[in-house]
Amino acid sequence: MSGAHSPSFLRILPSLLILALAMAAGFTMMGSFSMVQEGAKAEMALSDFQLSLVQGVAAAVPLLLFSIPIGLLVDRTNRLRLFIGLAMVWTVGTFLTATAQNVAMLFLARMLAGIGTTGALTAALSLCADFCPPHQRGRALLIVTLGKALGQAGAFALAGWLLSLFLHRAAGALFADVAPWRATHYALAAISAALVLPMFLLREPARREVAAGIHAPWRVVVAELWSRRAFLAPLFIGQVSVVMADAAAAIWASPVLSRSYGLAPPDFAGWMGSLIFLTGVVGSVLGGVAADIGQKSGRKGGLLIGAVIAAGLGIPAALFPIMPGIPSFAVALGALMLCGTITGLITSVALTVMLPNEVRGLCIGAFIALAGLIGFGVAPTLVTAISGLLGGEAHLGEGLAAVGVTVSCISLGAFWLAMRRSPVKPI
Repeated sequence: MSGAHSPSFLRILPSLLILALAMAAGFTMMGSFSMVQEGAKAEMALSDFQLSLVQGVAAAVPLLLFSIPIGLLVDRTNRLRLFIGLAMVWTVGTFLTATAQNVAMLFLARMLAGIGTTGALTAALSLCADFCPPHQRGRALLIVTLGKALGQAGAFALAGWLLSLFLHRAAGALFADVAPWRATHYALAAISAALVLPMFLLREPARREVAAGIHAPWRVVVAELWSRRAFLAPLFIGQVSVVMADAAAAIWASPVLSRSYGLAPPDFAGWMGSLIFLTGVVGSVLGGVAADIGQKSGRKGGLLIGAVIAAGLGIPAALFPIMPGIPSFAVALGALMLCGTITGLITSVALTVMLPNEVRGLCIGAFIALAGLIGFGVAPTLVTAISGLLGGEAHLGEGLAAVGVTVSCISLGAFWLAMRRSPVKPI
């Protein structure tokens, strides 16, 4: 569709906002356990290693198994129905978190929350790309990324606020006989169901930029991706490395604040949530603007310039767990999250602009599968392994910093290589 006949951005904005609201619910449910994990650890007598399995591997394994099949469904089926079904999955996972009585059940519950949220993100990105033409995609994905940022902030702010209410029994007798961390997840499950309802107001958009057709044979789809391997491989490595740093930070920031800085969850829930949301908003704006400007520059790989810069800035920011005080901890953590949001949005724009429609869902699903396996499955456990080599659980901050700096250096080199190898002309 030419720019002259494209709908105005304001016309498609309501649809994007509904999509963003649903994604906010999903990412709140996916990240909510980080805020209450110390309470679960105490009640269920969990070790840090068990927590890393519940928080990391429980998200990674199902992502590896389900992300690519979900990506194929996104490319070939009704994406709105698929999205709503996945929203039900993450809501059920949140509810089961509240009822879990052992590590296996808790593992399953967090696994469902991860499957639903990350699978729905693939559908959301595909829907977003078809709500608007390519030259509006940076701004459009900005809106959906803001929803993701709101959800990640809600995982701290909303979950922390609810936890504080139930710790002080301010919510009355509603969950009087339930541990506060469990009551928090009961309430979150109800909130999730309410926030997804507006999705029923949307319509499935027509698919844009289809090359071989949405029912193209598998060999044709594979050939489409293989022909772009020189560009996609470093792009994969760059974004997966960023996810490793961000996932480790999201999972272990709360315990580091409790153990190394002497803060209780209610002490940092508010400012942590605000920090995540603020960096998500600013990072989304910067990433969206950088992507659109990069496309207009006409330079080979110009779309990825912002990702290269953000990856470089993420290296010193990854030192946040060993900062001398809470203010410097917050600034460095905020910078790391800001850079992660920028690279994530630019990568998403690159996939929707430089790949034909019939392989976008598959490619995004493959990205999420690898990011989930390595980012959530390897990074959190790697942090505990390094902290163990350094002397035990008291050295969690040093282990987190070592992992963050290493993977941030890898992401810088990978994004630079992807920029040099990007296609001369987008789809």
